[in-house]
Amino acid sequence: MTRARPRAAPSDPVTREIVKGALRAAQAEMEAVIERTAMSPFIREKNDYFAGILDARGRVVCGTMLPLFGNLMEIVFAQYPADTMRPGDLYWYNDCHGSRGGVSHSPDMVFAAPVFHRGRLVAFSQTWGHFWDIGGLRAGSISPDATEIFHEGIIVPAVRIYREGVLNDEVFRIFLRNSRFPDILRGDIRAVLAGCQLGERRVLELFDRFGPDTVQDAWAFFERQCRDTIRKTLESRIPDGTYATEDAVDGDGMSDRPFHVRARLVKDGGRIVIDTRESDDQARGPINFIMHESVPKLILGIYLLSGHPTVLLNDGAQDAIDEVLVRPGSILQPRWPAALGTRAHTLARVQSSMLALLALATEGDVPAANSVYNIYFLRGVDRSGEFFLCSDGIAVGYGARPFADGLDAIYYVAQKNYPAEFIEMVFPMRLRQYALHRDSGGPGRFRGGCGVIREIELLADEAVIAIRQDNILFPPAGVNGGRAGRPGRCVVNPGRADERILAPMSDGNVLRRGDVVRLSTSGGGGWGDPLDRPAERVARDVAGGFVSRESAEEDYGVVLDAHGDVEAEATAALRASKRGPLRMFHRGDYFGPLVESPSRD
Repeated sequence: MTRARPRAAPSDPVTREIVKGALRAAQAEMEAVIERTAMSPFIREKNDYFAGILDARGRVVCGTMLPLFGNLMEIVFAQYPADTMRPGDLYWYNDCHGSRGGVSHSPDMVFAAPVFHRGRLVAFSQTWGHFWDIGGLRAGSISPDATEIFHEGIIVPAVRIYREGVLNDEVFRIFLRNSRFPDILRGDIRAVLAGCQLGERRVLELFDRFGPDTVQDAWAFFERQCRDTIRKTLESRIPDGTYATEDAVDGDGMSDRPFHVRARLVKDGGRIVIDTRESDDQARGPINFIMHESVPKLILGIYLLSGHPTVLLNDGAQDAIDEVLVRPGSILQPRWPAALGTRAHTLARVQSSMLALLALATEGDVPAANSVYNIYFLRGVDRSGEFFLCSDGIAVGYGARPFADGLDAIYYVAQKNYPAEFIEMVFPMRLRQYALHRDSGGPGRFRGGCGVIREIELLADEAVIAIRQDNILFPPAGVNGGRAGRPGRCVVNPGRADERILAPMSDGNVLRRGDVVRLSTSGGGGWGDPLDRPAERVARDVAGGFVSRESAEEDYGVVLDAHGDVEAEATAALRASKRGPLRMFHRGDYFGPLVESPSRD
């Protein structure tokens, strides 16, 4: 007779680590299923998808390192109360306004499956993915020309796509009929659904192995640990006082003006409040962002947990900050039916503002700012007569850190680019160049990361291209004397007689066979005075293609000989002359000019 293995006590730290590892493994397995079975390049190649595990209340226990999961289940519970759910159900939505930012633009689709253990609802498995095309004004469902949410594709309220394991085929067929690429969409939906259903099985296995008391006790511990780690770090690093900052999106593609995100952090007597109500009114174009109050909390949480890799990021981060204030009708809380397709521009400015607040409070002990990733949409008909869409996200440079250079060529959301072999095999285009954008990283003691140059040639007879760039007028700021990152641009036929520059937020740009598009992206801000960067490191930057000889002298005060070696005496003299009182920085070069001086009681 085999003796039953005793259950570990709920407070057992070893068991908690096993549960944590099982959660992370389940999340990784869910994501692997999505990546390996999806059909669209945006999910399969760029990995624009996420997975997570939620508790029975809909609070995230283990999720993505993106600040976009604060209220995933609110819209589902409003339509389908927990006591109406059954095993085998699965829920689906992309309604941005209806979910109050539970999903932030329409191509992102959220799926959630309830997990029942011995008849009791104990958790949810959740996945989402960015879908290739869901209808709307233009192929790809995101366009700088959109002025209302209806231009950005079909809106799916919270629906029950599976009831006790049976697919709601009517809803499924209606949705597919609204896409220009129904076969790709069908494959992507089934991939994301499969990932969600796999998560349901893995969570159920976890409850079967350890029992509900042990698992739920561990989950509660993870939430407290996340909350307490963030809270204690904030309390230890931020003195009482008021800190205020602003940043700006270059424009919305419709009006000839920037849109400002303004944020204020108040810490007083153990209470921490973030106030964004002075941000500009909502835009006519699609840069509006429905910022749930969890977003700034999660941005700060992600950064502050970077020094605590064993702590799970979860909804405990929401409890670490007391209040977030947002004004209805602003760019951060737009009213229905505001367009939202390029909301990442504004989200990036919220992120930079949160870091700026920390920079003020910690005397610059944070990374510098970075640009939002760039995207182009190329649409046309290939030689076989088939309509094609190439949606390509392009990396940027990230801000320098207080201890190291910024990361070069980073696409924060999806992390991967289309390989040359893939892009030339699938689309009627040739990849002519993919390289670092030299001098784009903001000069500093620690250099900002460089953006990239991506150059393509059209092989189809004609196509239309949409461009989504930002940080041209307002480049990513530096910290503590670090200079701003250098902006990018998009040029058609560079160096030819018919060269033209495309507006950074524009659609409907016509290309013809043989036209070349060169997209250069912005670099991140620098950290610290560039004259303090060791001359040998500047020389290595020049040799590696990150910095030009001209920038080495102008920005870093480093003189190199014909072989690329540092001329010590000339460098010392040049740096001494540049440290004089006439040295100037421009607005936007570092956080200082962009913010009010912190007032402390």
